Amino acid sequence: MATLEIRDLHVSVDTEDGAKEILRGVDLTVKSGETHAIMGPNGSGKSTLAYSIAGHPKYAVTGGSVHLDRVDVLEMSVDERARAGLFLAMQYPVEVPGVSVSNFLRTAKTAIDGEAPKLRTWVKQVNEVMDNLSMDRDFASRNVNEGFSGGEKKRHEIAQLELLNPTFAILDETDSGLDIDALRVVADGVNRFSAQGGRGVLLITHYTRILRYIQPDFVHVFVNGRVAEQGGAELAERLEAEGYDRYSKAGAAS
Repeated sequence: MATLEIRDLHVSVDTEDGAKEILRGVDLTVKSGETHAIMGPNGSGKSTLAYSIAGHPKYAVTGGSVHLDRVDVLEMSVDERARAGLFLAMQYPVEVPGVSVSNFLRTAKTAIDGEAPKLRTWVKQVNEVMDNLSMDRDFASRNVNEGFSGGEKKRHEIAQLELLNPTFAILDETDSGLDIDALRVVADGVNRFSAQGGRGVLLITHYTRILRYIQPDFVHVFVNGRVAEQGGAELAERLEAEGYDRYSKAGAAS
């Protein structure tokens, strides 16, 4: 069983007024086979956690550790983290003009596996994934995310997830901007990934609506760069009813 272990993680970003601490000591353990939902208000540090694990240069880790099966993730380059089994679905997927979806996916798969997939098998896999995500197969010949709607970009992220098949998937607000049909399609893709077994999911979201389709094993509430509370799926239901105000009020009182 693989384990992603985060201990006392502190992360800062540079601003015009100097370094600003975003994460203030995060502890979190995700095991393969588990789905963890991270919830919290805007600015609480949820996306900072995702990008720090993935190795975005904007975020400076000033303390703590991240280990994947006891191997120091923070010592790895971005591509080494991907080859080790970490995957990030971005909240705002970028456009890559001049690179087709098919070339992008096959190049990524080759980099992860160390060898190119057999073309006939690969084309079949890509078509199956696109069909499952209700994506027109013509998308494979289009430039990456160029002219894609928000929902199409998110479906493409899940296509990458299914084809690259990492050990741990970090999904940064994958439900953002999706209509109800696209939300179900994306959630089904995540559930197919999880159902293989031996895969872990860290799902970052503001809202509980995606959790109606993806059942979390654990829910963690982020407030002011820390885990303020954690529990099971029932915690998400309570947040739906009560919101985040009580956490901010408790923080102000303390």
